[in-house]
Amino acid sequence: MHANLARDLASYNQWMNQRLYAVCAELGDAERRQDRGAFFESIHGTLNHLLLGDRVWLSRLQGTQFRPRGLDEELYVDFDELRRERERTDGDIIGWAASLTDEALAGQLRYTSIVNPAPRTCEMWVAVAQFFNHQTHHRGQVTALLSQCGKDYGVTDLIWLPQVRARNEI
Repeated sequence: MHANLARDLASYNQWMNQRLYAVCAELGDAERRQDRGAFFESIHGTLNHLLLGDRVWLSRLQGTQFRPRGLDEELYVDFDELRRERERTDGDIIGWAASLTDEALAGQLRYTSIVNPAPRTCEMWVAVAQFFNHQTHHRGQVTALLSQCGKDYGVTDLIWLPQVRARNEI
């Protein structure tokens, strides 16, 4: 993985979150909170977990501490507040990715697992790939739940990210 890829993935994360939150805002709170059988039950629960996971991984990558009580902790009950915090965190991710170097990606990450509290070490590029893969995985769950609601969220492919399209003949 190269730092430029991480920057594109950070932009993709922000782009997709903006688009998905806009579609989710079309739903009422009861619809967003309805248990639809997903791992985190509802659209709201999945969006909340996605923000929580991003904050956990971003804190590890930045060498700071964010320790939730659990991976299903509800950070924000109110959807508008969840959306504002999502936007703020996406800005933080963009800033972090802008400062990332290829040399840093070649290094190691040391952190303590939440699931099994023990010290861990892994290649930094693997941790960064995990960070972005986790986002994509849970956004895929949100798109499935939105489909159940009859909502169209549009294209989700990385290749359609505007800055990627601008650099390529798509």
